Amino acid sequence: MDQLQCALAGEGFLVFDGAMGTMLQRHIAASTDPAELLCLTNPQVITDIHHAYAEAGSQVATTNTFGANAMKLEGAATVAEVFAAAVKCARDSGVSYVAADIGPSGELLFPMGDFTFSEAYDLFAEQARAAQAAGADLVIVETMADLLEMVAAVVAVKESCSLPVVATMTFTESGRTYMGASPKTAALVLSALGVDALGVNCSVGPDNLQPVVNEMLEVAACPVIVQANAGLPQVVDGKTVYTLPPDEYAAAVRPMVEAGATIIGGCCGTDPDYIREIVKMLEGCAPNSKPLDKGRMLEIAREVADEGGRDEDILCEILDASDFEELKEALRDEYDE
Repeated sequence: MDQLQCALAGEGFLVFDGAMGTMLQRHIAASTDPAELLCLTNPQVITDIHHAYAEAGSQVATTNTFGANAMKLEGAATVAEVFAAAVKCARDSGVSYVAADIGPSGELLFPMGDFTFSEAYDLFAEQARAAQAAGADLVIVETMADLLEMVAAVVAVKESCSLPVVATMTFTESGRTYMGASPKTAALVLSALGVDALGVNCSVGPDNLQPVVNEMLEVAACPVIVQANAGLPQVVDGKTVYTLPPDEYAAAVRPMVEAGATIIGGCCGTDPDYIREIVKMLEGCAPNSKPLDKGRMLEIAREVADEGGRDEDILCEILDASDFEELKEALRDEYDE
């Protein structure tokens, strides 16, 4: 198997890149245009950023398409045009693999807002088709705070293309997403949906993510990815800065690797120096791919379902439509009692 296949099988490490925004701030003056359009108007700067990460040790380049959906682009370019340009920018950097990036829609889903599940599905499906047509190696759906929106995105990607899909949620200092989903609920839902890897990105600094990652590792039926921020953001002279140094970032991520996380990168505030420290840290580690404790997974699924909230209801619906027969049977028994 190649490195990507090996990592998605849980048998090896895979190193993603770090933040795109942090690097863009260094390379270009402030712009009012969406950053994704730079793939068309200034492709060399995007390729140079990907190349810097590849030289630092990143095996995966995440395309500059985080907000490249039809609503956010507002007709400035088509989704297909931006994804095609973005994948080319990443591929031209010489990186081993290209992950097509899909971020949140920017809308609140019903009943929190007026955006329907079907509308979200269509939006994400268009991006997934564009990603495959552009030649990406995988899709990463990231920075989702609403579990229902994540479900819409993952289902759309899986039904619209044949690429592996990685899914990451963002969590607050409380240990839950902004919309209230717990790490174990998110990991159970994403596992039932059949994603190829799941985990956390953005959020807080790595020091605060250890409990979140531990919960996910306990029930994840696939590899776990960690892409934290470089600490908590601070405003200095009117600018948002991240103060956790690269070596301390890698040291804080190491316990999560030792616990079982195998796909590592960075998010807001990180740059190629952080990737170098991650690569250095991984040289002294071996993948801790413990077999999933199905008994514990069933126990947690029962506990989650019994909480009876919005996200727990999502879990029950997803499991009922999934191939997780043991989990479905466990939940039926719970309700029968």
